[in-house]
Amino acid sequence: MSTAERLHVPLDLGEGPPLALLHGFGMRPFVYRRTATLLAERSRVVVPDLFAQRGHWSYQRTVDAFVATLDHLEIERVSLLGHSFGGGIELGFACEHPERVVELVFSDTLAVSEEWGLADEALRRPWHLLRLATAPATAAFASQWLAHPFQLASAAWWGFRSRRDGPIADVATAEIPAHVLWANRDSILSRSDGAEFAEQLGGTFTVARSPDGRPVDHDWMFVNPHLFVAHLLELGLHALSG
Repeated sequence: MSTAERLHVPLDLGEGPPLALLHGFGMRPFVYRRTATLLAERSRVVVPDLFAQRGHWSYQRTVDAFVATLDHLEIERVSLLGHSFGGGIELGFACEHPERVVELVFSDTLAVSEEWGLADEALRRPWHLLRLATAPATAAFASQWLAHPFQLASAAWWGFRSRRDGPIADVATAEIPAHVLWANRDSILSRSDGAEFAEQLGGTFTVARSPDGRPVDHDWMFVNPHLFVAHLLELGLHALSG
């Protein structure tokens, strides 16, 4: 039983196989409520807040807090769904605690790019980020930044500087079932990075398909929840088999 500080969990919905949803940078759990509600028809969905921590923020502290949170919720083994930044925490947890992971799903996430590559991708064409300025995302980011500015700054620094090649190799060696989902027009992260990530994990790689042919962007997990969940169901996940 971990003695680390726990994460706040504002969303704990449904019953069945547990599925933890780890949110994107600057987002809050309630942004994902519609997606979580759909998933809760088949599983127990928990969405912790990765930034609402007292004191300094660090990657290891957050992973340890997530372990303590699962222990408190009496969840021994869990399926993981990480969006964007949350995928980095997902990967770290799976690397350190493979015995507790049923399956992994990464959506438009921190992949194999190292050091300042992510900053370059995000800032090379900054006007593309305007596509992501939806009302829910903007409100969540503003609220999170006002409440936890130092935590977000530390998390951003970690995201830009962190290396993921070692954890990717460890997770692949553990042979944890892994899937990578990608928007067909991601304004932040490159599709080739996601494809390479899936290949190194030994997992599947799926690019979003929209029935009306419209492009879907980085935040499709909560902007288009029905489309996103439809793609999840096609993966045949244990967490959604109920």
